[in-house]
Amino acid sequence: MSIENLWKNRKRPTISFEFFPARDEKSAQKLDKVIDALAELEPDFGSVTFGAGGSTREGSFQLAQKLKKEKALKVVPYFAAYGLSPDEILSIVDGYKNLGVDGLFCVRGDKPMDMEKFKPHPDSFPHASDLLTFVGEHYDFFLGAAGYPEGHKEAESKEKDLEYLKLKVEKGARFIIAQYVYDNQYFFDFVKKCREIGIDVPIVSGVMPIYSVKMTESLASLCGATITPQVRDELAKLPSDDKKAVSEFGIEFATHQCKELIQHGVEGIHFYTMDRSKSVVKIVTQLREEGLL
Repeated sequence: MSIENLWKNRKRPTISFEFFPARDEKSAQKLDKVIDALAELEPDFGSVTFGAGGSTREGSFQLAQKLKKEKALKVVPYFAAYGLSPDEILSIVDGYKNLGVDGLFCVRGDKPMDMEKFKPHPDSFPHASDLLTFVGEHYDFFLGAAGYPEGHKEAESKEKDLEYLKLKVEKGARFIIAQYVYDNQYFFDFVKKCREIGIDVPIVSGVMPIYSVKMTESLASLCGATITPQVRDELAKLPSDDKKAVSEFGIEFATHQCKELIQHGVEGIHFYTMDRSKSVVKIVTQLREEGLL
């Protein structure tokens, strides 16, 4: 089944996993085991991140190739345009096209942290909507875009952020993957507002299991996700150095989130795996045992 048909006439939500390229040989060996474990769950697709300024372009392509060729998974690579020239974009996207990929997740991308050394190309696209337009003019990919239930950190307001999301859909996005939240109500309100302004494409919910207290704080700070009082209170009850207890709470909390999302008719659940497998395997397995997936 093509990516385009994943959300047609489905009775249950799609399941997908995000991976990012390994930075060294040790990480690569660990990632291989993670991929083996998650591939056994037969997700509807896997996504592969793309480093700021194209910093992981080769690693991202190789990982996408591995998932597709060795594990027979459908792959929807991230593609971030920031800093890249139109010719660079065409070259990279040609590689994915030749790989047989039929879906692409288009984002602006983060600015590299060391901007003094990084020099963006003067013709680089400043917005995801520009990338969607450009890719749509040259290829027939089933394109996706990012949505932010709590609003993008750089957005003027949630309302403006929704207007921009609608523009991305008008420019060719045919599905949306939402940033994760720790309170599903943010997601439910987001979907409702999207539908009210005419965004009618599938909206997939992002879920980030809690892996550790430090990682939770760090990632929430980077992406603007609210760590709710409930989550903070529950984590405060646990010894911060008890990794097993924190992980078990994260599994329980994310499983509850997924059940609530499914009960509300979510079209898909996208797990931000952080290149880990144990939590996601337990969550998906439990949901399937209960007949929810």
